[in-house]
Amino acid sequence: MADERALDEVVRFTSELIRIDTTNRGGGDCRERPAAEYAAERLAGAGLEPTLLERTPGRTNVVARIEGTDPSAPGLLVHGHLDVVPAQADEWSVHPFSGEIRDGVVWGRGAVDMKNMDAMILAVVRAWAREGVRPRRDVVVAFTADEEASAEDGSGFLADRHAHLFEGCTEGVSESGAYTFHDGAGRRIYPIAAGERGTAWLKLTARGRAGHGSRVNRENAVTRLAAAVTRIGAHEWPLRLTPTVRAALTELAALYGIEADLDDVDGLLRNLGPAAALMEPTVRNSANPTVLEAGYKVNVIPGQAVAYVDGRYLPGGEDEFRATLDRLTGPDVDWEFHHREIALQAPVDSPTFAGMRAAVEEFAPEGHVVPFCMPGGTDAKQFSRLGITGYGFTPLELPEGYDYQAMFHGVDERVPAEALHFGVRVLDRFLRTA
Repeated sequence: MADERALDEVVRFTSELIRIDTTNRGGGDCRERPAAEYAAERLAGAGLEPTLLERTPGRTNVVARIEGTDPSAPGLLVHGHLDVVPAQADEWSVHPFSGEIRDGVVWGRGAVDMKNMDAMILAVVRAWAREGVRPRRDVVVAFTADEEASAEDGSGFLADRHAHLFEGCTEGVSESGAYTFHDGAGRRIYPIAAGERGTAWLKLTARGRAGHGSRVNRENAVTRLAAAVTRIGAHEWPLRLTPTVRAALTELAALYGIEADLDDVDGLLRNLGPAAALMEPTVRNSANPTVLEAGYKVNVIPGQAVAYVDGRYLPGGEDEFRATLDRLTGPDVDWEFHHREIALQAPVDSPTFAGMRAAVEEFAPEGHVVPFCMPGGTDAKQFSRLGITGYGFTPLELPEGYDYQAMFHGVDERVPAEALHFGVRVLDRFLRTA
């Protein structure tokens, strides 16, 4: 079991990693190297031989392997990203890169997404070194760049150019799963991710006839684009249940003592109350307009207008997604993928999922573990190119009233130190026996 030093280190490491500003503004505007060197130094201190890898100078990744006791067992990848999204300091209660520890809570950008997990991994690996512990299967540790943008300098680069470092790995664990969800009625639910929707960031382009703003113009590119964006934003996507979501709804229905009527999913979700929030984003595809670009002067009708849409599709749902976008954009607006990644699905009846469930239940016996599908995406998409099945498993025991989902990319991102202690214990228990 993780020692007291590991509990101290996970809090300190989280704070110190937050203080290293690795803001990823997209378009290559990020420098993860200082955080990568920080992680590599602590891995080396645990007797490992970390490798630092860059596709672009300053966009650094770290990979290290811990040999297991069973050479015949498949390897397990444990990964976390080092970059974070931007934060506006004047919107925060504390400076977002202060790493301040106040009243037992660590504050700052990355406290949840996901320098907390990076710190957990480092703390566990160092505790093993002190105890002389070796896991059953090889554990490959990876800290990646560029997850908050295209992953081209991070997991994509590693999967495409350095696949040999992950040889033998069949499964991986990373962010956003095994955290406490309080349902408001005294139940503590711990969702473990066994899938994620595909990423479909879209660029829409409407073309028309440029002209004077005072003239009649029935080929106005802005009007054409606005109409398409309105149709996309108002579209009601049909229900589509994947095996992961079916399993999740069935387990939640059993927990609440209600019928798992999968022919009336909307009714079932209503009966689940607050717990429905875990499932609602993943029973349908989605497309949300996010950016509009057009024109340069109020009295000039531009010849072109552009919009961007954040689209997500379920496993098996890409063909439907494409066909729907063709219909919604219409004949006057073209669309293309600005960034695309596949949807993922992982078995919920695997020994690995059972191991994660057992690790959570050991330290949260009052909790109820359920599978779920992540509405967004992670580096697991890129690592899937290597045949690695990904799960979301960043264990945190959170107090009631703590809005975990709001912390992702939100203002005043923070994590309780006790949640990090729980995470180290659970991660240690799982990785020792996985």
